[in-house]
Amino acid sequence: MQWLTPLTGLYAAAVTVPILLLMYFLKLKRQERIISSTLLWKRAIQDLQVNAPFQKMRRNILLLLQILILAALLLSLAGPIASMTGGPGKRHVLLIDRSASMNATDVDDSRLAQAKEQATLYVESLRDKNAFSLQDNSDQAMIITFDDHSKVLCNFTSDKRQLIEAIKQITPGEGKSTLSEAVMVARAFAQSPGEETNSRSAQSAAQLVLFSDGRIDDIGKLESGSEDLLFQKIGQSGENIAITAMQARRSYENPEEVTLFATLANYGDTDQKCQLQLSINNNVYAVKPVTIPARLMTDNPTDTPDDNAKTIEKPGELAVNYDLTHNEGGVLEMRLLSDDLLACDNAAWAVLAPPKRLSVLLVTEGNVVLKTVLQACPIAKLAECTPDEFENAEHSEGAVFYNQHPYDIIILDDCVPVKPSSKLPRCRYLVFGRPPDGIDITVKEDLESQVIID
Repeated sequence: MQWLTPLTGLYAAAVTVPILLLMYFLKLKRQERIISSTLLWKRAIQDLQVNAPFQKMRRNILLLLQILILAALLLSLAGPIASMTGGPGKRHVLLIDRSASMNATDVDDSRLAQAKEQATLYVESLRDKNAFSLQDNSDQAMIITFDDHSKVLCNFTSDKRQLIEAIKQITPGEGKSTLSEAVMVARAFAQSPGEETNSRSAQSAAQLVLFSDGRIDDIGKLESGSEDLLFQKIGQSGENIAITAMQARRSYENPEEVTLFATLANYGDTDQKCQLQLSINNNVYAVKPVTIPARLMTDNPTDTPDDNAKTIEKPGELAVNYDLTHNEGGVLEMRLLSDDLLACDNAAWAVLAPPKRLSVLLVTEGNVVLKTVLQACPIAKLAECTPDEFENAEHSEGAVFYNQHPYDIIILDDCVPVKPSSKLPRCRYLVFGRPPDGIDITVKEDLESQVIID
């Protein structure tokens, strides 16, 4: 016999049973009523002759009936469960999804909170050890949570308190839902332990129980038709809009000009209209209305007949861009001004570095054309030296190349340093002609008569 909610039954009994008994100890002033029979009221009539506030408990059929009825109600509140199955206990692996989509609020509190509640009820329903059995025939369970990666919170145990405590420790994540790794870990633990593990007899494979909203990112990598995976779906609605991509770029010709790109997605069945807000360092820069198209349902083209073709669900997407001028660094924020079931994907951020003009070192014997081209580029500094000066820079008095790294780009104009490339200054290199040795570039033959036409 097991109890789902034993504490509820105990608390209710502690309140109701004393009240019922107190009603029979106290001498109450009763009103006269005409009744058809006094079979159950003979003792009550005698109470009228007692003047003391308390009276001696007497045998009373009515009290006995009331206690029996109250006991039945209290037992029902405690949730008794009788297990009619015998044999060794079974093993269960609970896979609880904690990815970003489990933060949705289309159910009470959140999807993750409901998943934890259902997992707790599942643990409480497991079979305990039979008090009349000499063998441990209780069920065992383990807890695995996952988002981008899986984590074992509790190994196989029949201690329900330990399992429930592990479930309570699960916190929301911000990653994708990657199930393949969690299933691989679960199946590794769920193999039949044999006779040498915990002194138990050989058992069948454990039952995998998945608590998730079904938004699995790597669903195609899972084995189809698996009979050992029980899916407990969490969540009701699929309506959601999100910012799925964001990038900020400065113009090379004019670094103060910034272009911001973003991709918006709609996972619902209808077009969604909302306001898109752009902020720079928490200051609102622009707000414009957008309409994100509904998701698309398309057939996956396969070589199989049409009746076996799979349907692919693709969210509706909208590409937006902003052109702005900003000559400082900062944090760009793009936010959808909409109340949907998942708030964590309604905003995206990008760090914008201050505009910077490059400092360039030209290593050449004298190339007027190349030097003129570089002078026409929007660079902050252009320095020039000969290959010999570049070779001897390491041993020079200042050794600026090796200690201060003053240049963003070093251009080698048809000159190959004699020293190994491992001793070259750490920098970005632009090489005209044969590249130096040891930089993972192989030149099989010399290139001749190369012409660049503008």
